[in-house]
Amino acid sequence: MWFMNCLIAFASIIQLCLIVLASDIVEEHTVASGKLIKTLIFVSSMILIGFAIFEDLPMILIGACLLTNVMYVVVMGTFPLIELSSPKFLLSLGLLIVDHYLAFSFFLTTQHSFSEVLAFFTVCLWLVPIALFVSLSAGDYVLPTCLPRSDLDSDVVTNYFQHKDRRFKLLSFLKSVEEAILPRRTKKGF
Repeated sequence: MWFMNCLIAFASIIQLCLIVLASDIVEEHTVASGKLIKTLIFVSSMILIGFAIFEDLPMILIGACLLTNVMYVVVMGTFPLIELSSPKFLLSLGLLIVDHYLAFSFFLTTQHSFSEVLAFFTVCLWLVPIALFVSLSAGDYVLPTCLPRSDLDSDVVTNYFQHKDRRFKLLSFLKSVEEAILPRRTKKGF
């Protein structure tokens, strides 16, 4: 059992490294990342429609998942500037919790293999939120180029700096954790 625990710890470290790498790639290629996330939302929706046609999943579960995907599209309207305190983002998080509750309650009452349950959760429930989570740092280094629809009376730079402090950034958080765990040493010059 100790080997499995070591393997789980190693896999966790690898996953954290991949998330940091993905957030760096998202920062460099924000337009392509936005298109990829929208494609993931579309593919997830098509898979859910396939479940509705070919499988015996409850329609309330499929409808809730499709509604959550619609909210993800609405959240992607301001990509790469995603504000965590916006009602659209909070509603998508609430719908994600509802999706999990409905999926857990369905899979607890029916007999499915672990791989089927894991496949449903991975593709239909987790893929898009993880992509959105990784892309939260994409707005860190994007220059403000247009006015948001809600602040038409203020200028671009003022609006950018007013909202910049309120957003939580993934890359900034991970870098602060890295500094706390692995502080950098400075070389002494003699």
